[in-house]
Amino acid sequence: MDYEKQYQEYLARVNRALEAACNVYLPEESEVCRAARYSLLGGGKRIRAVLVLAVCDMLNGNAEAAEQFAAAVEMLHCYSLIHDDLPCMDNDDLRRGKPSCHKAFGEATAMLAGDVLLTEAFEVIANASASPEICVRAAKALGAGAGSHGMVYGQELDLKYEALAATEEQLRQIHRHKTGALINAAVQMGAAAAQATETQSKELEAYAYGIGLVFQIVDDVLDVVGSQEQLGKPIGSDSENGKTTFVTLFGTDGAMELAHKLNDETCATLRAEFGSSSAFLETLAQQLLVRSN
Repeated sequence: MDYEKQYQEYLARVNRALEAACNVYLPEESEVCRAARYSLLGGGKRIRAVLVLAVCDMLNGNAEAAEQFAAAVEMLHCYSLIHDDLPCMDNDDLRRGKPSCHKAFGEATAMLAGDVLLTEAFEVIANASASPEICVRAAKALGAGAGSHGMVYGQELDLKYEALAATEEQLRQIHRHKTGALINAAVQMGAAAAQATETQSKELEAYAYGIGLVFQIVDDVLDVVGSQEQLGKPIGSDSENGKTTFVTLFGTDGAMELAHKLNDETCATLRAEFGSSSAFLETLAQQLLVRSN
């Protein structure tokens, strides 16, 4: 398997699906929709969307539906970034190397741009090229990953502990919800497109939450050792805001040791269930350890 070639193929499919979704659901005559397009089509690794396609492919599922589900999860992820950057949240002026949505369009328009992306993500799923049962399964996965038991709850916990000294257990809980839940939503949407069994879905859930935690640990490290040019966003904001991170608890070396250990365990469990067909997902997990942005 040529991992990089496969990733670029997935990325091209995701970008085509996003363009198609924009043409239908985000009309350019609306300033709010132009702001949404500005953020949505502004680049990025598209990891969540790629996971939808990779899981579906691994399980020989409905590729067309998976592409539409991939667009939906990327739209919802983008909404979360727009709102996360707002002055009332993280107050970040840069995203992916260019002005954040609220800096480019104003706070009110940025808020509405996030709202429209969140809303239209579910319309994309509702109109996907799959049976109603599959679409409902995907919508439930996305709602669970994004809502009061998922990403939003994680953001609430993150704000709660911003001025408090969080323990490792509390930090894991924050990021299980803030980061892991939406990654699991992506994986489960790929599983929905392939009509995965309950056992398969459970194993994929363990993988999703495992790489979600690894992603966050590496993110904490990059906030200390990375550069604004590499990351495309301000660095050092965690320490400036007094946040407890995995680097705070373990130092940069200790945090990376933990990330490697978690990654090894996550990949071994996935391989035990899916064998060699999980090669792409395993390599993606390994790439999270060496990413620079």
